[in-house]
Amino acid sequence: MQPNDITFYQRFEADILAGRKTITIRDKSESHFKAGDILRVGRFEDNQYFCTIEVLSVWPITLDKLTEQHAKQENMGLDELKEVIRGIYEEEREFFLIEFRRSLL
Repeated sequence: MQPNDITFYQRFEADILAGRKTITIRDKSESHFKAGDILRVGRFEDNQYFCTIEVLSVWPITLDKLTEQHAKQENMGLDELKEVIRGIYEEEREFFLIEFRRSLL
């Protein structure tokens, strides 16, 4: 069994599979991905593989630079997006925005 390259909370699985979630915001520990990378995706809770994505771009961002467009790409409102990020990364202030699309590979 191949290991997963990146995980998402189970609550995001359906949105990723449907193409409604097309970005993820991560801390520095996951900033090494680059455009063109093909990643195996698993659920955070049980590491179960559920799809493959292609990284389109990666760039640094801070919470105050997030826009409604970013929230739309996460399939949520801007306030909700900021709340989710703060809940996951309580002390972090600098992040990396990873844009992706589901890959059929």
